[in-house]
Amino acid sequence: MDIEVAVSAAVSKQDSSQGAGTQPVTKACSPGTQRLLRHADFERVYKLGKRHFSASMTFFYWQRAEGKAQDRQRKGHRIEQGVRGSSALRVGFTVGRTLGGAVERNRMKRRLREAVRLSRPAGSITADVVINPKKALARAQFANLVSEVRSAFAVIERKLAVNITAEGGAQQNPRSRKPGA
Repeated sequence: MDIEVAVSAAVSKQDSSQGAGTQPVTKACSPGTQRLLRHADFERVYKLGKRHFSASMTFFYWQRAEGKAQDRQRKGHRIEQGVRGSSALRVGFTVGRTLGGAVERNRMKRRLREAVRLSRPAGSITADVVINPKKALARAQFANLVSEVRSAFAVIERKLAVNITAEGGAQQNPRSRKPGA
């Protein structure tokens, strides 16, 4: 016994203009200036940056130089003038195939994007961060995930602030390090 069902729906212009019980879809994603998108950016963070380990993910981070003009060309488009550091924190995600199929990996990325959105630091650190999840992320509670991301951003912010003050102090007064002076 084969059952064949055909379903169709039509919405009139009058119904669609008044909403017809639907709300407009708004994307809550971060703009392109707040995300790491280019392979070269990921490679720079991996090679030049530092690491922070947590229970269900690894954070790679690299402090960008502020205020330097950067020209870049994007796949045949005109050259864009961008200011390095114009967006305080840029975040990227790498979820390898060893963590599961496409459905599981995409779910991990969606959860991570939302956790980053909820716990983005208010400070103005100019850094690139790559988040690399572990297998444990798939089973982690979302509240734990948000608190883990929030605490990792706090640690990264603190470490980068220490680096800035250490470099600034060394450049301002180089003679103070001489013994017997």
